[in-house]
Amino acid sequence: MKVKEIPKSLYRQFRLRATPVKKLKNSSQPEAPLVVSLTSIPERIRSVDLVIRSLLKQRLLPEQIVLWLPESLQGHIPDSLKSLEHGRFRIAFSPLTCPHKKLIHSLEEFPGNPIVTCDDDLMYPPGWLEKLYRTHLEYPKDIVGHQIRYIRYAEDGTLLPYPQWVVPPDGGSNPKAFMAVGAGGVLYPPGSLDPRVQDRQLFLKLSPRADDLWFKVMGLLAGTRVRAALEASGEPVPILGSQKTSLKKTNINKDKNRVQWEQLTEYFGLHPL
Repeated sequence: MKVKEIPKSLYRQFRLRATPVKKLKNSSQPEAPLVVSLTSIPERIRSVDLVIRSLLKQRLLPEQIVLWLPESLQGHIPDSLKSLEHGRFRIAFSPLTCPHKKLIHSLEEFPGNPIVTCDDDLMYPPGWLEKLYRTHLEYPKDIVGHQIRYIRYAEDGTLLPYPQWVVPPDGGSNPKAFMAVGAGGVLYPPGSLDPRVQDRQLFLKLSPRADDLWFKVMGLLAGTRVRAALEASGEPVPILGSQKTSLKKTNINKDKNRVQWEQLTEYFGLHPL
């Protein structure tokens, strides 16, 4: 977290935790037939309630919020999180410890609903879900994200490092190269991913720490387009101290995303885009 982000993070945390649980559970905000699905890790279990609170304070509420936790946390849920459980929000457990569980279980449980994924170390602004949903209504078959990257190759066909996967100034000419980044929030319509998305053995082999890349490939195999939300919702606010343990440190800083993408595209015959 940048130093300039600390005051904003502390203020947002204070405002979220100052909201009574009863008020969060009895919101009168409108609802959409969406499921918000996320996961967390033991190192963040005492701060993930802030994420849930930010989801319960959306201007447009989902029908269901599901937090998928590793089975090792059963019996170890802090009251700050457990007290938020009610008809709209529940905690579920998974035998998996990989980040892919943020989506794959909910795909099975809610096959007819659009599913929105998000991260467990960010507090989302009030219009975040509403703006994803508005774009979904305009383009109901497309995967929609607030944060988009553009998978880029050099002229000789070599895959560029992940930090260079930025949308070109001209907007990019290859629609297949757009990839939604999970941290910003991603909406997956029903049927937008190839059924092989559930192949645990395969994603643990090819992209064990890069769920965004796995879901991107599954979208490509299903012929689904990725697009940016038509309206920006504002940047999510990082939770102070939550980035000490992060996939970013290995996937981006050590360029593991590039390695995993090459493994995926080679296996499925998608290289180069």
